[in-house]
Amino acid sequence: MTRQERVESLVHFLKHEREGYEAVPEPVDYEGKRRLLRSLMNVRFPGEVPEDFLRMQDELLKEELEERGIVNVQDIPVIRDVYPCRQIRNADRISLWRGDITRLGADAVVNAANSQLLGCFVPCHGCIDNAIHSAAGIELRNECAAVMEAQGHEEPAGKAKITKGYNLPAKYVLHTVGPIVGTKVTDKQKEELKSCYLNCLKLAEKKGLESVAFCCISTGEFHFPNKLAAQIAVDTVDRYLSSSAINRVVFNVFKEEDRNIYKKIFQ
Repeated sequence: MTRQERVESLVHFLKHEREGYEAVPEPVDYEGKRRLLRSLMNVRFPGEVPEDFLRMQDELLKEELEERGIVNVQDIPVIRDVYPCRQIRNADRISLWRGDITRLGADAVVNAANSQLLGCFVPCHGCIDNAIHSAAGIELRNECAAVMEAQGHEEPAGKAKITKGYNLPAKYVLHTVGPIVGTKVTDKQKEELKSCYLNCLKLAEKKGLESVAFCCISTGEFHFPNKLAAQIAVDTVDRYLSSSAINRVVFNVFKEEDRNIYKKIFQ
């Protein structure tokens, strides 16, 4: 089966799984078909699917990951070797990397989730929640749904949960809900953001993980000021690592603006 045939089969299943989707027009070109598949996966509610679907989905996502290329976090230089870092106590265990977090081969990557913890339902949205769920596959949403059903209530800001990584190169995903900022950052929101980093690290250590890659929690859709968020992230992680067995933390940024903010902190 070619890749296009695989995408067409997956689209066909998802269109006929839910009433009303049969009328959705299917693009002629491959890129359009692939975007439609991602959209249908994004809006799909949690639920079991046949093994054939999962097999085709997993084959597709693994092929795409191979093309994007896996970046092993141990191959990323630590900041001690790149920046002065006089104020960073654990500069030999912290790295800064700009790129797609779904390429990182870490024990765990951190997802900036919403309080439902089910991923982003907006088709092809640009948030990291959407990117991680799209690259991991629908199994991730199903596991998140089981976690939330067992919990019985929405996830509070500052807390964290752990799931498998499925088709990501990371073994696990740490889902954390950052604070949503209005016109001004409150002291409570600063503490909640700090708790996001602490609870992710504690979960990782409890699981025996050695490497964690953090995204810029709360700085996108949740409007936490980028500079303040980065300072809280670095201070919290650096302090935690001083008494932790975790040997590598990566601050993953997607925008040049955020990379420059972290570089200034390290310099």
